[in-house]
Amino acid sequence: MNDVLRSQFDADLAKAATLNDLEAVRVQFFGKQGHITERLKELGKMDPDERKRVGAELNALRDTLQSTLNTKKEALEDAALAEKLASEKVDMTLPPLVPSKGNHHLITQTIREITNYFAMYGFVVKKGPDIDTEDHNFDALNIPSHHPARQSHDTFYVEGMENHLLRTHTSTIQIRTLRNEKPPLRILAPGRVYRADYDATHLPMFHQIEGMVIDKDIHIGHLKSCLIDFCRYFFNANDLKVRFRPSFFPFTEPSFEMDIWGEGRWLEVLGCGMTHPNVLKNCGVDPDQYQGFAFGMGIERFAMIKHKIADIRDLVGGDIRWSRSMGIPSTFAA
Repeated sequence: MNDVLRSQFDADLAKAATLNDLEAVRVQFFGKQGHITERLKELGKMDPDERKRVGAELNALRDTLQSTLNTKKEALEDAALAEKLASEKVDMTLPPLVPSKGNHHLITQTIREITNYFAMYGFVVKKGPDIDTEDHNFDALNIPSHHPARQSHDTFYVEGMENHLLRTHTSTIQIRTLRNEKPPLRILAPGRVYRADYDATHLPMFHQIEGMVIDKDIHIGHLKSCLIDFCRYFFNANDLKVRFRPSFFPFTEPSFEMDIWGEGRWLEVLGCGMTHPNVLKNCGVDPDQYQGFAFGMGIERFAMIKHKIADIRDLVGGDIRWSRSMGIPSTFAA
């Protein structure tokens, strides 16, 4: 009888393909009315010796079938879990980091455009400190003590450092160079400068490039040809109209404002002039032997004119979308 039950159990178990099928087999053999349960109920009708023998055989069969059932159940549960994991699989790996291409800020691009041009003609880039002395910023440049630029409403003085200020122009680099090097000289001085001014066309901190040439037999013709060729190169307009208007700067004599014609009107772009003899004397250079010219331009202004930017504050707004849109220089429309 036990052999018949074992054979039937093995056959039914082999057909069980799911946990539900396996549960049906369990109920069929171990439920309240299962084959094993019914056999155990019959033990009470047997005499003691037979009950002991049959009970031992039946308990052993029950334990064997239960163990086999549990083994099959574990196998089906593992298979069901594997199937579920496969169907609900989520790729937790990170995608590869694709580096994004950027571009230099428009100010950096403009500085490089300008310095690259003048480098072709032998100009050497010089640098100096943002905090400098009144001597380098004003006195040596022939700027008198009563000049409005020396007042605190125009210039940032450094508290706790007597006679020190945030430079108002990179002319301080010209003075440092003249005092440390002997002419002939061709230098370009880019850098940050500071003035107490803030509106749509002015910032309290902006960028400037100044140039200086000191040599023998330098005249106004050299100044004009240098700056005319540069502006036509920078604005990509070989027929660009320019003009020089008389002006006044304490450190040049004669002095000029240079304008270019664009967008139907004259646009002021830079100041320039022949280096004042007093500046040369203040730096230990003999003005009877050497002469030169100097010029200064605002980087932001050149960038704004070339790229048609109306508000200078866009340059420092920090909007990366704006910076990316300005990554490719446009052509100046004269």
